[in-house]
Amino acid sequence: MNNDIQTMIGEAHGDVIRWRRHIHASPDLSFHEKPTADYIAAELARFPGLEITRPLENSVVALLKGEYPGPTWALRADIDALPLQETSGETFASAKPGVMHACGHDAHAAMLMGAASVLCRLRDRLRGSIKFIFQPAEEVPPGGARELVAGGVVDDVEHIFGLHMAPNFPTGKIVLKEGVYVASSDNFDITISGRGGHGSVPHLCIDPLVIGAEMVMALQNVVARNIDPLKAPVLTVATFQAGDNYNVIPDSARLAGTVRTHDAQVREQVQHLMQRILSGVAAAHGAGCDIRWQEGYAVGNNHPEACGIAIDAIHRHFADGTLTMADAPLFGSEDFSSYQQKVPGAFLFIGCGNEEKGATWGLHNPNFRIDEDALAVGVKAHVALVSGLLGD
Repeated sequence: MNNDIQTMIGEAHGDVIRWRRHIHASPDLSFHEKPTADYIAAELARFPGLEITRPLENSVVALLKGEYPGPTWALRADIDALPLQETSGETFASAKPGVMHACGHDAHAAMLMGAASVLCRLRDRLRGSIKFIFQPAEEVPPGGARELVAGGVVDDVEHIFGLHMAPNFPTGKIVLKEGVYVASSDNFDITISGRGGHGSVPHLCIDPLVIGAEMVMALQNVVARNIDPLKAPVLTVATFQAGDNYNVIPDSARLAGTVRTHDAQVREQVQHLMQRILSGVAAAHGAGCDIRWQEGYAVGNNHPEACGIAIDAIHRHFADGTLTMADAPLFGSEDFSSYQQKVPGAFLFIGCGNEEKGATWGLHNPNFRIDEDALAVGVKAHVALVSGLLGD
């Protein structure tokens, strides 16, 4: 990367830290990010050449049109926080009780703002256009990406790239998984309808607790005995609710949980298997069973062409050994997959772990911290990913 661009990235670093700390101290939950979006839009308005729109009131899209004709590529950051009470000890910790940026979205937003500030200064070299997408509601299905895609935000986009903080990798590392990199995520809610009664006469009842316990065990066979082991999903029952008295068998019970898969066909297959198995268990006991699904995010799949662009960009603009190619996908989920269903895209992870700085906690932990030196790596990565439009 040219020395002048490296200098621009260095000059932007102080602002990137300031932006990140402001957003961190003033977090907004999913679907309520208008104050964060307002702040981002106001800061971006200082950069020359950006066309700023608000397709949703809690989102920001900034378009930079280059001096020369060419394709439109997009860079995306998410901006929502989590319902956690922060205990990180940072001097700029969340000022909102019970709300915290524990997944790095504050850093994602600041890094993309930093990239915008640099790329605006390079507009005279730009062959095409760059969209900077600041997206709400990544943490809560159906997610903000799906709504922006439906609204046509990426209709004219040829490639899209996203970055995510990775505390399990040291600062300076960039991680990419070709192909499938994260799982789909769907939630299920099961209501078992039995017949309640006194605990002393269970033979006169249809006990939903016993039926629910049998269902929990039966569901393990969906994975263990019905799915190819090489494509096995994760099926977790996380909630079992029934009754509130020592000697009363309740009328109903509730099970709820999540299913994560790396294969779209397995995703569909699991739903059919669960319906068949649970309906059979309920029928065997004379009970009713209602299963409701909340469709989450699709399987995240990095497109070969976008991966090729990313790999080439990191190799050309970063030191040898910076890029790590991951071997296996994660069972986490990411609504960046909504863009990838529409546009060839690649999603990369930016190492931000540093034991000396206390940046050792995992994502979604109230103690979560990042090494802020990673912010400069993320800004440079964004610029590198679109460097093909700069004639570089």
